[in-house]
Amino acid sequence: MTISLTRVDPAEMADWTEAEVDHYLMGPFDGEIPGLVRRIRRILDVSQRGLAKMLGISQSQVARWETRRTSPRATVLLEMLRLAGLRLSLHDQETGKEVEPMRDDGGRDRARRRYPAHVDLEVTGWWAPRDAMMTGQGPWWRGRSRKWEVPSVRYHHRRWKRILRDVYGTPVDHPARHQLVAEAFHLDELREERRLRAHAIHPPGTTPIAAHGRLGA
Repeated sequence: MTISLTRVDPAEMADWTEAEVDHYLMGPFDGEIPGLVRRIRRILDVSQRGLAKMLGISQSQVARWETRRTSPRATVLLEMLRLAGLRLSLHDQETGKEVEPMRDDGGRDRARRRYPAHVDLEVTGWWAPRDAMMTGQGPWWRGRSRKWEVPSVRYHHRRWKRILRDVYGTPVDHPARHQLVAEAFHLDELREERRLRAHAIHPPGTTPIAAHGRLGA
């Protein structure tokens, strides 16, 4: 049977095995943050005052963690784990697969800001101002961006993003800058291949129909 963390009816304990009774009397094991802090102190074999000295904080701060009045900041918690020789890992609740933090070198926009974590990035070519095509400066801007390796990156909104994820799956992370740049160069190669194929099928000075021998003989 499953033993809950709540109080049970003593009559139910009559059918328990000795191991189940011992497990219940030991109390809950999920001590959450207070229990984790105590576990770290036990591994390090230090008092509250000793742990506080290692972290450069007051002993009362450690006491508040262990009595659940406050919780340590994430950076402090990671430092405590490091001191105890422990490593924090996250796992998917359904599959058990380890989930890692997002990469630190993920692509950023031209203002060096990170893209929103929940979006999926797509490279469309080389960057140019929105009004560049209207002023006829689009090719100049794209050539300049290609020289300085500034790709044009966009991300889709919710509805279209869900469709793409259903088809291709959810990307694990945002690509790094060098990956975005490489994708922009790859798009250039694909466009050049299409141009060469079109040139071979329809040589200059001919119409598509004439090139296939359908006009004037």
